[in-house]
Amino acid sequence: MILTNRLIAWLSLCLALCFALCVNAAAQTRPNIVFIMTDDHAAHALSSYGSRLIKTPHLDRIGKEGMRFANAFVTNSICTPSRAVILTGKYSHMNGVPVFNHIDNTQPMLQKYLQAAGYHTGTIGKWHLGGNNAQRPNEGMPTGFDYWNILPGQGLYFDPVVIEMGERKKLKGYTTDLITDYAMQFIEKRPKDKPFFLMYHHKAPHRNWQPDEKYRKQFENVTLPLPATFNDTYEGKSDASRNATMHIDVDLNDNDLKMKPPAGLSGQELKQWKYQRYMRDYLACVQSVDDNVGRFLDYLDKNGLAENTLVIYTSDQGFFLGEHNFFDKRFMYEESLRTPLLVRWPKQIKAGQVSQAMVLNLDFPATMLDAAGVKVPEDMQGRSFLPVLRGRTPRDWRTSMYYRYYHPGHHNVAAHYGVRTQRYKLIFFNKINQWELYDLQKDPREMRNLYNDPAYAKTVEELKKELQRLKQQYKDEDQFQHKLPADDVG
Repeated sequence: MILTNRLIAWLSLCLALCFALCVNAAAQTRPNIVFIMTDDHAAHALSSYGSRLIKTPHLDRIGKEGMRFANAFVTNSICTPSRAVILTGKYSHMNGVPVFNHIDNTQPMLQKYLQAAGYHTGTIGKWHLGGNNAQRPNEGMPTGFDYWNILPGQGLYFDPVVIEMGERKKLKGYTTDLITDYAMQFIEKRPKDKPFFLMYHHKAPHRNWQPDEKYRKQFENVTLPLPATFNDTYEGKSDASRNATMHIDVDLNDNDLKMKPPAGLSGQELKQWKYQRYMRDYLACVQSVDDNVGRFLDYLDKNGLAENTLVIYTSDQGFFLGEHNFFDKRFMYEESLRTPLLVRWPKQIKAGQVSQAMVLNLDFPATMLDAAGVKVPEDMQGRSFLPVLRGRTPRDWRTSMYYRYYHPGHHNVAAHYGVRTQRYKLIFFNKINQWELYDLQKDPREMRNLYNDPAYAKTVEELKKELQRLKQQYKDEDQFQHKLPADDVG
């Protein structure tokens, strides 16, 4: 009897050890996932995308040690909706966040699926999906995270208030540095028997572009080249560009510029002065992000985590850096539609690849779930690009994409939707009933609207059919065309 009891105890111990080893092996096999996102970082403000404006060696490193995507786009070029798309894998009209409204945090989301699959989950930095309204303090707050520490609303660049697990705290320091510190602390304190999922989200380089002193001084005497379309007159285009209130010469204000323009400047001289002031601060904020991401990547290396950690770098959308006389985003034009996308996972992704595949922010959650070995939910509208990362782009990969921007009032950018193929872009400004067509092969800077050109009549017809097909595929039934949720930008 004693022998039997000892045998049972010994077998139980063996089973427990086997279980622990299996759990540990699973944790080591499944990748850690770090999703790094900035706010308003244009792809053409990264040196890996050929920027003439800045050198970003640390961000570039992610692509050099993995894959850079040349054709990554967003479905709705504005901060809050883009974040909701990334969490849900659904278009704005399906996830309920077409403008700046709070997200319904009871719906299924990426982090909840990963948490249920055994991941230790966290989000740090900019959230911008709720939690900034004093009358509704819990609406839109993060759910599905084991740890969260977010900026309320847009957040501050210096000495920010944060909400850590529901508790508001005032910090001292520069926000880009602080967010990185907290990101590394999250990894340091994680349970070591689980893989981790971290959303590491910077506020920078969002308006009004406040760099810390080190980087401000780095750019203060730099003269930056003007973009080729700086003096676009919008001839032949719809009224949307003329009516928008995001022009460098007219709409950049003293708060953006941090000073009043020198006396006596007017016309082209004043416009160029504003551009230089804007761009110096914007790029200085980007440079701070680059150094901090480098610090974070070094931390992964030093702690032996780099090999099996999937690192994704992107922005919530693109941004205008003076092109077409614009700052901000929203439009379906290339500078706004395109987003940087750099991905590294040494254990799975061959270094130094560049993919031409058309990927969307809609695809991000499906890809992360796929990498984690979690079945992608059928109601997610995106598609995993894990095969692309492994060097095998599926034959049936998309060759066109659907975009829709709603009009929340800010910057007076007209509501529009459209289709982009590998060569063409058709945009319909539905509230003002005007169209634009661009041949991206002949006119990559989108200066000539070809919609009324008889030579492109057949192209227009084909693109309208494709636009309608995509609209139906993604179940866009104009759910928010006439009535948008309450606007609350924080």
